[in-house]
Amino acid sequence: MLNFTFHNPTTIVFGEGQLQELDNLVPEKAKVLITYGGGSAKKTGLLDRVNAELAKSERSVLEFGGIPANPKFEILMKAVQIVRDEKIDFILAVGGGSVIDGTKFIALAAPAKEYEGRERELMKFGFTPVPVDSAVPFGTVLTLPATGSEMNNGAVISDGEDKLPVMSPHTFPKFSILDPTITFTLPKTQVANGVVDTFIHTIEQYLTYPAEGRFQDRTAEGILQTLIEIGATTVNEPENYDARANLVWCSTMALNGLIGAGVPQDWATHMIGHEITALTGLDHAKTLAVMQPANWKVRRTEKREKLIQYAERVWDIREGDDDARIDMAIAKTEEFFKSIGMATRLSDYDIGSDIVDRVVAGLEKHGMTKLSERGDVTLEVSRKMLETAL
Repeated sequence: MLNFTFHNPTTIVFGEGQLQELDNLVPEKAKVLITYGGGSAKKTGLLDRVNAELAKSERSVLEFGGIPANPKFEILMKAVQIVRDEKIDFILAVGGGSVIDGTKFIALAAPAKEYEGRERELMKFGFTPVPVDSAVPFGTVLTLPATGSEMNNGAVISDGEDKLPVMSPHTFPKFSILDPTITFTLPKTQVANGVVDTFIHTIEQYLTYPAEGRFQDRTAEGILQTLIEIGATTVNEPENYDARANLVWCSTMALNGLIGAGVPQDWATHMIGHEITALTGLDHAKTLAVMQPANWKVRRTEKREKLIQYAERVWDIREGDDDARIDMAIAKTEEFFKSIGMATRLSDYDIGSDIVDRVVAGLEKHGMTKLSERGDVTLEVSRKMLETAL
């Protein structure tokens, strides 16, 4: 097992009716900025419920809506200015991963006086923590289980055709309220996106090469098996509380640092997927469902031992030779994605071969030339994955 430091200070408040805990969680007399997305939080009445809870104590509350699915730098900067001008001292993100990611950037940028006027530089550090001393404290009310952003310190911010990671030890949420019933109104496609996003988050940390992380492996396999068990149910039966509660918790646990501690991680699928989303607007999770099987098909030799383990432990495939079991595991994964309405080819989204050169150019521009757990996914290997995904 690799050496690691695990730290996660986020308080999780889970279950139906837990929105009532907001009054206890948000500091009294705080000046609060509520951030949210495209308006569903208003239409469903969730914002009214949030405001009612915050009004139980003496607080001043402002709202900032319109954070898009891929949080854009120029939009987030408007909120940064509000935080500075109004002297906001707590932010409450009401939304899914994009709203929470955007809020992390707002919380980081607003007090960073050394970067005032050049906030874009905060997005140039990649997976290295941004060198600032603090951030505005914030909490979240989760509306979409998918990204795990509610219990980690990472964000992905869009700037033109760039999708850039931003990390800081100061951007863990203080708390996150996870009420599965709040997610009941989500469209089927967004629920399916959440299932796939969670699945691939888990795979990126699990299906690499053996590293004696037995707890991590078994926990990851449990998440994957749970998603397989409840995926179609939670997509087709949105008010099935038990199925949705399991999706919400799996999504959080998949990317809060636990299953990735002490084991090698890949993330090539994510990095290629980010480029596809930036260039085409295709949902992030949909790019993952396309690229992950292609990753395995191209790199089955490098991932052979873990692919066999995945076949046996997750899919209970125990017959046939090693190659046959790997083939079946990949096929079953694609079948699972299709069963919840997710395509597994770029051509299913009318994306043609011209995307290959454009994505490879984007990877080169962003320094993504040695991806994967081994650093062996060169631009040429990425090209082969994209061609396989067509």
